[in-house]
Amino acid sequence: MTPDAPFNVLFLCTGNSARSVLAESIMNCTHGDHFLAYSAGSDPRGEVHPKTIELLRRLNFPTEGLRSKSWDEFATGGKTAVPLDFIITVCDDAAGETCPVWPGHPITAHWGIENPAAEKRGEMWERAAFLRAFHHLRNRISVFAALPVDKLERTSLTAEIRAIGRLDDTTASAPKPAGTS
Repeated sequence: MTPDAPFNVLFLCTGNSARSVLAESIMNCTHGDHFLAYSAGSDPRGEVHPKTIELLRRLNFPTEGLRSKSWDEFATGGKTAVPLDFIITVCDDAAGETCPVWPGHPITAHWGIENPAAEKRGEMWERAAFLRAFHHLRNRISVFAALPVDKLERTSLTAEIRAIGRLDDTTASAPKPAGTS
């Protein structure tokens, strides 16, 4: 892996309406100088969950261009296929699915994040679930972005990125990206 251009990261979730979209926005906003993030789903909902957009806007994260899309767009032969460096599943369902062939021989990892859209106890609980998912993803993305990606050997890098998925988000905290408060 070379640092000449941003690394391409694809975040996957079955519906591509909440967690993967949050991750795409977080990475592009906080680490867009080194990473170019995308999101997709195996069975996309067709629209981004309104609470995803609401939360990102409230926290001043970009929402322009976010959409729910199929992972076929990124697979070999897809019309917008780009060589991928990393593919990270953020939901357990997507992690267990048979994936398409990806361009670029990407490193894969699973960072299971609870589905905030599954929260049905009411508005307050749903907002809290989306905020919790956002924080878990931001922490993991910050740890990932702090890795010396261009210096680690592929096997070590794969192990490090997969270990991020096993972080205990209730006690672990990641350093904040440079330039953020």
